[in-house]
Amino acid sequence: MKPLVSVIAISYNHAAYIQKALGSLFEQTYDALEVILIDDASSDDSVAEIETLIASRNLQLIKHEKNQGYTKTFNEGLKMAKGEYVIDFALDDIMLPNFISNSVELLEQKGDEYGLVFSNAAYIDNTGKVIGNHNELLFKKKMIDEVPQGDVFQWVLRLYFICTPTMVMKKSMLDKLLGYDESLAYEDFDLWVRAARYWKFAYLDEVTLQKRKLLSSMSAQRHLHHYNEQMTSAFKVCNKAFHLCKTKLDLAALFERINYEYRQCIKYGAEELADQYVELINHAGGKLTLKSRGYRWHKRKFRVIQ
Repeated sequence: MKPLVSVIAISYNHAAYIQKALGSLFEQTYDALEVILIDDASSDDSVAEIETLIASRNLQLIKHEKNQGYTKTFNEGLKMAKGEYVIDFALDDIMLPNFISNSVELLEQKGDEYGLVFSNAAYIDNTGKVIGNHNELLFKKKMIDEVPQGDVFQWVLRLYFICTPTMVMKKSMLDKLLGYDESLAYEDFDLWVRAARYWKFAYLDEVTLQKRKLLSSMSAQRHLHHYNEQMTSAFKVCNKAFHLCKTKLDLAALFERINYEYRQCIKYGAEELADQYVELINHAGGKLTLKSRGYRWHKRKFRVIQ
């Protein structure tokens, strides 16, 4: 018997993309699926679109009267999920037909020490046109020369290399982690750090999904305004990660991340948050390596200790 997979499908103002997103879910070659649909108080026609598409299916839609935010909405779905595996599916992305079947097959082959599987993805624009490839972009920028897998704790500290919507996760892992941290503005960096400390990650070397790149997405808006919630959440995760580091190599990887996030704070004028990174890296025994006008200004103002 195939293991049940719970797909937590979340909509927030995705009306223009819901038909293709849900269509791709309904066309999966894997049939042991539980679909949990939640609309997080959309102000467009998302609810009407979903209700039209599920009218002939035995599915229910949970409709929020007030926007709860992504992390809380996912955790609501997670509490309802009965599957052995869980997929976090935003209703602006598109699954390729074998996404779930191939991902589950690989994760089933792995031992108990593996908590999730991820894969490659194509990037599409608002019209559905392919505009890039997740891994090819990483290779082009020379961020990686091969995709990390297995024990990836140090890797997830250093850089973003996982395409989030391609993940298929063990529910037992998510339950032990208590789902997403609802105090954060975004979920993936924190989940990777906490999960990778205790579980290995499997990698499926194929394009399994089309991820939509929109100017309105959270990642696109991360540094648009001074000291925003996304940047604050990154600091909270770095602080958590410090307490999860066990070796000098772990700390070295974390220092790379702190230096990157610190540079973002300097670049976008988040002065108070930059000061908190100074305190964190000094406490952890590391050092800041940015040599720029912004760094020199900040060093004078906040007395950075090297």
